[in-house]
Amino acid sequence: MRWNKLPVVHQLRQSVGLQRGMLVAGLILTGIFLLAALFAPLLAPYGYGQLRSPDTGLFGATQPPSSEHLLGTTVGGYDVLSRVIWGSRTALLVIVIAVTASLFIGVLLGLVSGYFGGWLDRVLVVIADAVYAFPSLLLAIVLAIVISGGQSSMIGGVLAAALSITVVFTPQYFRVVRAETVRVKAEAFVESARVIGAGHRRIMFRHVLRNATRTLPLIITLNASEAILTLAGLGFLGFGIEATAAAEWGYDLNKAISDVSSGVWWTATFPGIAIVLVVLGMTLVGESLNDLADPRLRTRRRAAEVSGDTASTAQTSVVPGGALPGHAAELEGGAR
Repeated sequence: MRWNKLPVVHQLRQSVGLQRGMLVAGLILTGIFLLAALFAPLLAPYGYGQLRSPDTGLFGATQPPSSEHLLGTTVGGYDVLSRVIWGSRTALLVIVIAVTASLFIGVLLGLVSGYFGGWLDRVLVVIADAVYAFPSLLLAIVLAIVISGGQSSMIGGVLAAALSITVVFTPQYFRVVRAETVRVKAEAFVESARVIGAGHRRIMFRHVLRNATRTLPLIITLNASEAILTLAGLGFLGFGIEATAAAEWGYDLNKAISDVSSGVWWTATFPGIAIVLVVLGMTLVGESLNDLADPRLRTRRRAAEVSGDTASTAQTSVVPGGALPGHAAELEGGAR
């Protein structure tokens, strides 16, 4: 496989100017987030719930940034840098569970609804519209309370946040796949497959599904950033994970509210910066891929390339030493 045919590399080669800068910046920020989440045990100087060091003893509450604690400590005595790094792992885990579950459920329901239609399609559309019209954060709060049952453990908190976000995201994938399925099933190749005797399952998963999910990677990147904001919102409102169970940026922001008025700025600044940078990176990637997938922008880019080639050809024909000036010089020499 050639490297320039890979999805991200292909879009990166297509991008130009400011669009390429946005895509590169988004990929760098997203890559840093993924590396921090995957290698958190190696990058974090302490554990997410660690309160003391074998050498210096207790960390101490609200200690300012120093050589021992680069980003200071929280009011509970936790190392801020370690909490920020470990929080990226919690966010990535929630993103993977929520996006995977909502993608599987939404694509399956959208494919069945758009292909068969009828009363099933009408019922699923009404349910999806009702869930989609409901405020997403309020729905996530209600579902988090129902699912977690007041528990704030690592597994319970992550699953509660992930499943609540799944319910919010599923209608988006359902509506996109359903609309594409309705369009694709009317194509000539689908009718040809029916004529030769192909069954519904083969047509749905072999022909329709492949052509109805081309825009999903763009939605996944945007939903990943929205999942982080929803998770942080749940933690900030008090429905997050306890500090002794896992690190979560929204929970840390909630506990740092009283610190800001006391002049302790580092406990809220760095978790907030982490949320902003990660969401910004994923949003830049999603918006850049969305622009590159727009056929109108591709047409404009091709027209600009053609006009640029025409201009360069015209410039070559009039530069000194070119074909036309040389021919004129020969005629001038002959006249003399």
